[in-house]
Amino acid sequence: MRITPAPGPKPNPTPTPRSTPTPTRHRAENDVASKGTGSFVTADADGTKVGRGPRLLRYVVEVEAGIEISPTRAANEIADILAAPRGWTRNQDYSFQLVGAGASHDLTVKIATPGTADALCWAGIHQDTKGEYNCEVPGGVVVNLKRWVEGSPTFDGPIHDYRALIINHEMGHFLGHAHMTCAGPGRPAPVMMQQIKGLHGCVANAWPYDQNGRLVSGPHAP
Repeated sequence: MRITPAPGPKPNPTPTPRSTPTPTRHRAENDVASKGTGSFVTADADGTKVGRGPRLLRYVVEVEAGIEISPTRAANEIADILAAPRGWTRNQDYSFQLVGAGASHDLTVKIATPGTADALCWAGIHQDTKGEYNCEVPGGVVVNLKRWVEGSPTFDGPIHDYRALIINHEMGHFLGHAHMTCAGPGRPAPVMMQQIKGLHGCVANAWPYDQNGRLVSGPHAP
């Protein structure tokens, strides 16, 4: 998530809006270590190409060493998100493929403790993610472990669906999409909206496209 100078670094996957989402905390905050080793383990996983776009993006998944997240399980979950019918596979320009350690790749998805995520985001794009946010950096995506485990107070669905928002938002940045804002009360929030900072009348949404294959969009963020 690129942090904008004023509040706007990764939802409700169904098209049916709910006007008052109930916040859900998925795990106590003190269960997430604030700082890790700074070293990473690459998932020993690979997958098939998904999407029909001519530009193939091969990606690896790395998890900070010493945290209770299986790199392979995380990689498979991310692969499922990117392969979803309402995900970025709808984009006609790109396709995606999970590859394993040692394989040639175009980007890296890192899951890191808040302190390590902050350091990577600052080094990559010189922005302060405040121990809270994710970011897209040159060469990949950094996912804050806190968000991966706990979700967001603005999101009332299953944790897997909030993880879909994280991946789809940051991958959207990697594909060149900028931040958007709410298109109107009761409308689904664009995936490129910084939903963790408030929905502003929109309904949380984890997916770039609706069930009819239309991009969920809104005005560009200032």
